Amino acid sequence: MKDNLLESQSQEQTQFLAGISADPGVYLMKDASGKVIYVGKARNLKKRLNSYFNRPEHPDPKTAVLVKKIASLETIITATENEALILESTLIKKHRPRYNVILKDDKRYPSLRLDITSPCPNLTVVRKISRDGALYFGPYTSPTAVHQTLKIINKTFKLRKCKDRTFRTRTRPCLNYQIGSCLGPCCIEISPDEYQEMVREVVLFLKGRTPDLVAKLKQDMNAAARERQYELAAEIRDKLFAIEKTLEKQIVVMPDFLDRDVIAFARSPADAIVTILFVRAGHLVGSRNFHFSETLASDAELIGSFIQQFYERATHIPDEILVSAAFDGMDVVQEWLTDLKKARVDMIRPQRGPKSHLIHMAEQNAGNELKNLIADRLNDQTLLLRLQKQLGLARLPVRIECFDNSNISGTHPVSGMVVFEQTRPKKSDYRKYGIKTVSEPDDYATMAEVLKRRYGRGDASAPLPDLLMVDGGKGQLGIAVSVLDELSLSGRFDVIGIAKKDDKKGETQDKIYKPGRLNPVNLDRDANLLLFLQRIRDEAHRFVITYHRSRRGAAAIRSVLDAIPGVGPKRKQALLKHFGSIRAIRAASLDELCQVSGMSRKTAEIIQGRLSIPLTEDE
Repeated sequence: MKDNLLESQSQEQTQFLAGISADPGVYLMKDASGKVIYVGKARNLKKRLNSYFNRPEHPDPKTAVLVKKIASLETIITATENEALILESTLIKKHRPRYNVILKDDKRYPSLRLDITSPCPNLTVVRKISRDGALYFGPYTSPTAVHQTLKIINKTFKLRKCKDRTFRTRTRPCLNYQIGSCLGPCCIEISPDEYQEMVREVVLFLKGRTPDLVAKLKQDMNAAARERQYELAAEIRDKLFAIEKTLEKQIVVMPDFLDRDVIAFARSPADAIVTILFVRAGHLVGSRNFHFSETLASDAELIGSFIQQFYERATHIPDEILVSAAFDGMDVVQEWLTDLKKARVDMIRPQRGPKSHLIHMAEQNAGNELKNLIADRLNDQTLLLRLQKQLGLARLPVRIECFDNSNISGTHPVSGMVVFEQTRPKKSDYRKYGIKTVSEPDDYATMAEVLKRRYGRGDASAPLPDLLMVDGGKGQLGIAVSVLDELSLSGRFDVIGIAKKDDKKGETQDKIYKPGRLNPVNLDRDANLLLFLQRIRDEAHRFVITYHRSRRGAAAIRSVLDAIPGVGPKRKQALLKHFGSIRAIRAASLDELCQVSGMSRKTAEIIQGRLSIPLTEDE
């Protein structure tokens, strides 16, 4: 392992590079502060690093920028290139280098979960994929897409729709059973084989194997007809028609009926878009676009790094992956995917024929997405410039922070901060504040505490906003200005207040206040600016109200269950896990309470007695 300062003198640099091994391994590039800014792998470390430093001029300007930022370098030798591949992935996750291709977490994209370990599984929409033995399908590009898919399945197949908790405690079939869209396994004894056969059909549908499913259903329908089970044959026929109608919307792009993914990209100096087309059984069933900014990876590194990160967490690896650019170590990645899938995976860069047409289609989609991204960014920049001009701001409001308080009836006072960057929410920077120094309902004191906690930590308060917005009128704005004066931050960023209109005074729109100005700023001529600021304020309100409700709900649960003799932390957790809420525990029968793990009948009777009081709004 080597970790040496790369001096500017060419002689010392040459000596350092001469000592680099020619073995496979990983290299970490660091800036002057020692922070890792780029991680890469190489079949031959010496050859790769020489390509960075032993060139008078880099043909790629992005590489030239990276080299100028490098102050030190570390290399880690591995036994094989495959080990280098795995180590590179681990180090990228650990350091999240600024100039690497970093695939964002898919938690914001919904997926469908089918728990095949359950005797009667149902489909649920989730945003986190776990290794729990269940099957996951997706992620889908939007909540609309996943709910449309779920709607088709619920119409076509008779899986149960109820949640697991309801399924365990239901005593009579629900409306879905009455209308014939569920087999009613909660209360009706059905054949496990019949239900599992339906689950297999749903899996085929969700995997995009609709042609296989259609062929199977036709066989089942003909078999039922031959056995004179005409009602069953008609039921299968209706299911077949519904699936064929869905199949009509899918484009046939390959005649071989293989599963394949098609990966291509488009890039500008600042951004890169990677597009995947999903082809299942020869049908184009969907696509996804991924945006990367500030990456100094070459085209080949972009594709290679993306593939490694995407399929590491993918729920399905196809038989074949088509790529628009070959990359170093492509054979190693193909071998790694084969091990991951437990079946052969081919990775191809097609030059001609139908497969090259698929690459061209993916490139067109990536180019169109990049064009839209650039256009949206230009619109965002124009909006911020207009906002700066209309409000007379000292700087362009690229980063806007907005605060809102919540203390309904004076209980559990909280505050929240939302952040918008380039007109978009940056949820990773949102912050929640439980108020520590204010016991009575006092919005001014609450705002003062929160602003001091946010901006009173010196350098640790970075990044500072370009614009601070407080929800409230002149009073809240005055508090913000005084706190910033106290913290010696006056003039470091702009401050405004946003107050709701007063219908009693005949006001027609919300008001924007600035320090030192008596009347609100008139935004009548540019209503979009007011709508933008209202959107930020409303997001802050939503965020803090959600937090306040969770605090009140947690307090209500503690106050109700903790006061019951015999209910300790384990029993409380078991009750909430089994029933889900205080309301459901209250509604449970004595026998249902006794079914909870570790629950005695005596304790169940005490719980039922204590919870017989009327419900409160917090429950």
